[in-house]
Amino acid sequence: MAEFEKSGLSHRQSDARTAGRAAIDEGLRTYMIRVYNYMAIGLAVTGGVAYAAFASGIYQQIAATSFIWVVMLAPLGMVFFLSARIGKMSVSGAQMAFWTFAALMGLSLASIFHVYAHESIARVFFITAAAFGGLSLYGYTTKKDLSGWRSFLIMGLFGIIIAMVVNIFLASSALQFAISVIGVLVFSGLTAYDTQRIKEIYYVGDGAAVMGKKAIMGALSLYLDFINLFMMLLMLFGNRE
Repeated sequence: MAEFEKSGLSHRQSDARTAGRAAIDEGLRTYMIRVYNYMAIGLAVTGGVAYAAFASGIYQQIAATSFIWVVMLAPLGMVFFLSARIGKMSVSGAQMAFWTFAALMGLSLASIFHVYAHESIARVFFITAAAFGGLSLYGYTTKKDLSGWRSFLIMGLFGIIIAMVVNIFLASSALQFAISVIGVLVFSGLTAYDTQRIKEIYYVGDGAAVMGKKAIMGALSLYLDFINLFMMLLMLFGNRE
């Protein structure tokens, strides 16, 4: 009888652990879908605003004034604002800030429709989407700890920024090519790394409101990875008009 009771207890514990893992997996799936949905809507807002600003001539009018510098720097300011203030914001407030950021980014990216052929923009976008999907899937499913990549990716990111500033004055096509190639590698790595990091953040727990804001910040990270990967690939493969 004792053996039977021990066996029954063991089975119940095993069932409880299985149910717990299933609940975590379902919760993680829901959380990641929320992150990807925010990111996808943000990209749609950016693309819509970018094309509308170019097609209507609004961007061209802004580009002819010094206000263009405000437009170019505003998305960066919104990233810092969200990062610093999201802890004190409501989920709806954080969502509005993210949509505002996406719209400002769209306005600043409207210039690509003036520089590149529209067909090549669409082609590179789909290439980016396919690459991003594969890299993010790898980051989500791999058992390998990608945290060791962080220092190299951050150094690469700062190197790209410095090289881009230097190239403003040099206007070197060779340096621009090198920046684009290294940029593709860096943002590919960041896509996989950030996906794993966002996944791990879920297991920390917290309340529904905190998890909602974490999903928005996760979407912001992946959105930036996607946009930067797209721009690097566009500089490599885009057909200039």
